[in-house]
Amino acid sequence: MIQARIVLFSFLLGIGTTLWAQKTPMVSIKGGTYVPLYGTADKKPVAITAFEMDAYPVTNAQYLAFVKKYPAYSRSKMKGLFADKSYLSQWESDFDYGKNNLSNAPVTNVSWFAAKKYCECQGKRLPTMDEWEYVAMADEKRIDARTKEAFNKYIMSWYEKPKTYANPIGQTFKNYWGVYDMHGLVWEWTADFNSIFLSGESRKDKDTDKNLFCGSGSVNATDLMNYAAFMRYAFRGSLKARYTTRNLGFRCAKDKVALAKTIQNIR
Repeated sequence: MIQARIVLFSFLLGIGTTLWAQKTPMVSIKGGTYVPLYGTADKKPVAITAFEMDAYPVTNAQYLAFVKKYPAYSRSKMKGLFADKSYLSQWESDFDYGKNNLSNAPVTNVSWFAAKKYCECQGKRLPTMDEWEYVAMADEKRIDARTKEAFNKYIMSWYEKPKTYANPIGQTFKNYWGVYDMHGLVWEWTADFNSIFLSGESRKDKDTDKNLFCGSGSVNATDLMNYAAFMRYAFRGSLKARYTTRNLGFRCAKDKVALAKTIQNIR
């Protein structure tokens, strides 16, 4: 009986949390396996449990609604422990993203701490790195398009384009799962972004954006697939949770739990 009450309380608490949650379309991601290009020495498949992911990255307008609800995450009140000085620096003020930032463009210059809090306030969470990579390996028709030259050239060409963060969401292709902007708009935080560390000795750590968001000449790389993935993993490996950059945004995910099963457990 006590356990049932705890489950019921948690369920109702989740409903209460999501009452404020903004309406963001989510898509169902079927479980499966994939072999990460980096981070596993044995190259064994990693199992992905079915989950849901936002179809689009979080926008300026959505994040503005969040900071209005939680002023502690506004630019002037954000503690330095949880975000560096560049946090929302492109905005005009605490509660105004300005005329130069589209309402439906992805919000950037947001730290991992802030992104995590935003997702939690939606009753969601940040996707894991494996979940993100699993979804990102799909093109319009295939679950895993990583071996397709055209797909990798598309990713490489994006790395060379400046200021894509200023573009509105949903302008890139809709992939197999129904998710947009995994490539072509901004880098994105993952829950365990720092689970794989790569050396940053070959670059100048003072300018993360310039040095890591650059793929000059990479289209002619001998292995586009590995190079495209390496850029992502190297970028993640350079980050700390309080860092913010103009090219880095996020989207949310959540576990796929059947409501019927929850009710049955309560009974």
